[in-house]
Amino acid sequence: MRIVVAHNRYREAQPSGENTIVDAEIAQLTAAGVEVLPFLRSSDEIPSMSKAAKALLPISPIWAPKAQQDLGRLLDEHRPDVLHLHNPYPLLSPWVVRTAHRHGVPVVQTVHNYRQVCSSGLYFRDGVICQDCRGRTLGVPAIVHRCYRGSRAQSALMATTLAVHRPTWKSVDRFIALTSAVADHLRDYGVPDERIVVKPNAVPDPGVPAPLGDGFLFMARLSPEKGLDLLLEAWRRHPVGALGQLRVAGDGELRPLVEAAAAERADVTYLGQLDRAGVRAAIDASAVVLATSTWHDVLPTVIIEALASGRPVLGTALGGIPYLVGADAPREPAGTGPAEVASAPAAGAPGPALPVGVETGEAGWVVAPEASALAAALPVARAGAAALAPAARARYERTFHPDVVTRRLLDIYADVARP
Repeated sequence: MRIVVAHNRYREAQPSGENTIVDAEIAQLTAAGVEVLPFLRSSDEIPSMSKAAKALLPISPIWAPKAQQDLGRLLDEHRPDVLHLHNPYPLLSPWVVRTAHRHGVPVVQTVHNYRQVCSSGLYFRDGVICQDCRGRTLGVPAIVHRCYRGSRAQSALMATTLAVHRPTWKSVDRFIALTSAVADHLRDYGVPDERIVVKPNAVPDPGVPAPLGDGFLFMARLSPEKGLDLLLEAWRRHPVGALGQLRVAGDGELRPLVEAAAAERADVTYLGQLDRAGVRAAIDASAVVLATSTWHDVLPTVIIEALASGRPVLGTALGGIPYLVGADAPREPAGTGPAEVASAPAAGAPGPALPVGVETGEAGWVVAPEASALAAALPVARAGAAALAPAARARYERTFHPDVVTRRLLDIYADVARP
């Protein structure tokens, strides 16, 4: 099988989980015997472009002529079975879907965000969930609120791009939804069920889990949508040392919040930005990993890393988080605010009912994105970590192991590949 993997890499100065996942997926496919033809562009190329190329940048999200020419030559020369698209912006453009189809090549796209509808891709604005552009032909609210890169002009361009390429996206042969929540987003966009497949990402197997550590780990970009402020508010509702240690890893605009918390409380430690060895050590030292996003987080890779290491996860009941931890939590209708989750123990599990707003899943717990619910869940998670640790590793092996995920991806390619 011969596959073109198309991806516009995000700038290296802004670490991207999506770049990491694409690189890992290429390596996994190659190891499985697939001939991978990378068709990659990087936003880091923009400063070194010629003046003529830069002059065309404003229209490149709609139509990137050089990328289409280069892709056309690649398709003619190698005649691949499938084109697998990840991020098309800004240097590839969704037009690569039309180019592939013109050459008779089916297209699969992994949906990493909500940018079919939302100019920022997050469904999040001014600290709260926002879906004002859902159902609109043109995302005028995105322009008004400067949702794309803080610029009204660039937001107008992105909103126009999404309107122009609505038929383009509708023509994709198969969408890979990373979680069931993304599948719901695509259905709401008008994609029929038969063109949606749920397939999560994988992370490498770290091997036999280390003995369970103690305390909690929050590891994410320190930005408002990741819920650091929510976590710190919930943490302060407990006496110092009552929950063990809270370790926070990452960097971003909210770094001063965690630095202040670490100075205030002996049970908060700021680890900074970690390399792979540091990530491994931080997970091993902890008993529970936290994912307290306040937006519909698509697929926080830290959750899969936690499960691979046999660490259960405490997260908010938003986006893909309930799917990742195997929590049977009802998702809210799109655009609604947080709702309390019915309090009940996991099926067949002994013990009293959980606090209101907390639900046990196969490999962790989900809570309403509210400080009171999260504060109630923290001691529950600490007490139950050892019981759920084996289930966390088992869920990883069954659902998120590279061998399992790669086989699923090969099946998707085979299903859409031309005869």
